[in-house]
Amino acid sequence: MDVFEAVTQRKSIRKYKDKEIEKEKLIKVLESARIAPSASNRQEWKFIVVKDENTRNKLVSAAHDQKFVGQAPVTIVACSTESERIMPCGQHAYTVDLSIAVSFMMLEATELGLGTCWLGAFDEEAVKEILGIPSDIRVPAMFTLGYADENPVARPRKALKDIVSHEKYE
Repeated sequence: MDVFEAVTQRKSIRKYKDKEIEKEKLIKVLESARIAPSASNRQEWKFIVVKDENTRNKLVSAAHDQKFVGQAPVTIVACSTESERIMPCGQHAYTVDLSIAVSFMMLEATELGLGTCWLGAFDEEAVKEILGIPSDIRVPAMFTLGYADENPVARPRKALKDIVSHEKYE
């Protein structure tokens, strides 16, 4: 599978098989984050792999009762180890860096035949409490990971002409 194929095949999966992810596949997904680019190559991140069923079920309530969070065999929580740095463009580096790393992991998961769902609807403080994350660490993203037990229809996308301008903003 090439990268474009992974991009087009990736879908948000909210129903998972009760099947453990092979260690080799999980390591490859995590390795994709390790080698992802980050601002000034600072790699100011840590990823928590949550496999324990009891802990995953606690994360369901932190994720606004999205039941599939407990159903997926793995949830990966992306943490920033330095959350104050602003890039010259004015953006917080951690939100950009961790978005890139999580995207890399999700695309690798797709290539490996695994399903994912990016979680943006969660209570950061509740996640921190459940996982023992220090108060100065930010959690900008987390995602579920496992074998899909559904094949959702691709959601509609805007036409390229509606999202692309050339040479200046139009």
